[in-house]
Amino acid sequence: MVARIKCSTNIRKPYHYNDNKVREGDACLLAAENMLVQVDTHRDKAVLLLEKQVALRPDVKVNSVHISLNFSPDEQLTNEQMAQIARDYIEGIGFGNQPYLIYRHFDSGHPHCHIVTTNICLNKSRISLHQIGKLKSEPVRKELENKYGLIKAEGQNTKTSTINPFDASKVLYGKVATKQALSKVLNAVIPVYKYGSLAELNAVLGIYNVKAEQGNSGSRIEQNRGLVYRVLDHNGQCKGVPIKASLFSGKPTLLNLEKRFLANDVARSKYKDSLKSKIDIILKFKKCSSLRELQYHLKSQDIRLVPRVNENGIIYGLTYIDLKSKAVFNGSSLGKEYSAKAILERIHLTKIVNPDTGFEKTFPLGKGYPNELSKENNSNVGYERLDEKSALTLLMQYEYAATNVPYEWKKKKKRRKK
Repeated sequence: MVARIKCSTNIRKPYHYNDNKVREGDACLLAAENMLVQVDTHRDKAVLLLEKQVALRPDVKVNSVHISLNFSPDEQLTNEQMAQIARDYIEGIGFGNQPYLIYRHFDSGHPHCHIVTTNICLNKSRISLHQIGKLKSEPVRKELENKYGLIKAEGQNTKTSTINPFDASKVLYGKVATKQALSKVLNAVIPVYKYGSLAELNAVLGIYNVKAEQGNSGSRIEQNRGLVYRVLDHNGQCKGVPIKASLFSGKPTLLNLEKRFLANDVARSKYKDSLKSKIDIILKFKKCSSLRELQYHLKSQDIRLVPRVNENGIIYGLTYIDLKSKAVFNGSSLGKEYSAKAILERIHLTKIVNPDTGFEKTFPLGKGYPNELSKENNSNVGYERLDEKSALTLLMQYEYAATNVPYEWKKKKKRRKK
């Protein structure tokens, strides 16, 4: 069993987090202890009662306690067993006389429950939260493991080191253990694919319903240049708790990924012209009339086309993934004629459609494109029309090496002696 304690200044946040899970069918209320109201029939009054107790000590800023008790996926616990373990845990850490709510969640691959309570007592005293995890929680957790015969938490983290990277598949949130599923995907993608940026890496991870995030603008994660990995649902929305990059084997942190970006940019350069030729041939002969149709024909060549879509559902970029060579390119990395705006023009598309959501917006061809669509291609300079190229020319193109090789990696020419 693993216990996690989070203390905050707002009792409403943990309450509504769990209550919303219940409304969505992803959780159920196991018990409501020391509450003066019937929580099942007066759900809104429960948080008011907690707030009134918190208001007894307005001078105490940290007054909310949110605890999660996590059990091994191999353990089959009934609701009564889990509720009793939670009661014993709360009693052991000194919160037995406090009002608290116990919720069981079903949105993860392992059984777990959440407890919402406050450290403000009815007599206006305050339960100290200083080092509560080390001094109170850990001894109680180990005692409960022995009492109920639970699988011990120690030594469980070493299991992820034996993961076979070829077992990676789409991560289904709530169906499998999150960290183990993420580890499989990261081991199968990060050392194998040749990506040059975090956006290109995310295009590949998205195939497996995974995303790497640097945190919101101004957040502590972003300021410290951290990185977390999250699971996506079928709509591309983040689900569950993010897991820090440093907790995975191989340490896929932002610092280590940036080292790969430079090496990958050189390694993938020999595949650039081959990929461009395949795209050009499909555009030439398949007469695609929609982005979804273009994706279908590229998929037959083992190429995945991943559109990048903003919050309004408008496509502002494209990423190409060559599954054979494992090379990943943003449209702008291949050239302006492979950017989102240029590709939509080349297939004579007047309706810009997000293939995942079905959102579409009509614009006159050649003008009036939204600003988001022009991020990759701000130039109005025209590209060479595909109709002016012959198939033979495309097939016989010389695959030259990329010119953006870093100066330090270029071979120095020997100076001729005079």
